Amino acid sequence: MQISFISSVAVIAPDVAAGRQLFVESLGLPLEPPSPEDEYVFSDKIGGSKHFGVWPLAQAAFACFGVEAWPAERPVPQVSIEFEVENEAAVSAAAAELEARGYAPLHTPRTEPWGQTVARIQSAEGAIIGISYAPWMHQGAH
Repeated sequence: MQISFISSVAVIAPDVAAGRQLFVESLGLPLEPPSPEDEYVFSDKIGGSKHFGVWPLAQAAFACFGVEAWPAERPVPQVSIEFEVENEAAVSAAAAELEARGYAPLHTPRTEPWGQTVARIQSAEGAIIGISYAPWMHQGAH
């Protein structure tokens, strides 16, 4: 697999208000929700980062398992890191390669409603690791 760059880092917050207190109010990061009713906040305007966010644990659980509670048999993640590949087909190939190396998928490759194709695993440390293709991150990148 050929990783192009780190596309996203998100702190996973079981307590969204505490996450916002630190990252928005105390550190002053320009994090905003994608819509007024969304608890997820992020920015693509922080130097050195393509995307940084505070991801509610319930949303991470839903993204990975389709339910809002993280499964008790899995370590509760504290961070999500996504690695970008060159195209949608590369997401599937990378996911198959990881599975062949013994990494069980949290979910298989899929295209999210916002256009990102992603597959996720969980590291031994509990981090959510995504292999991703977000077309807008490649426009003018090369």
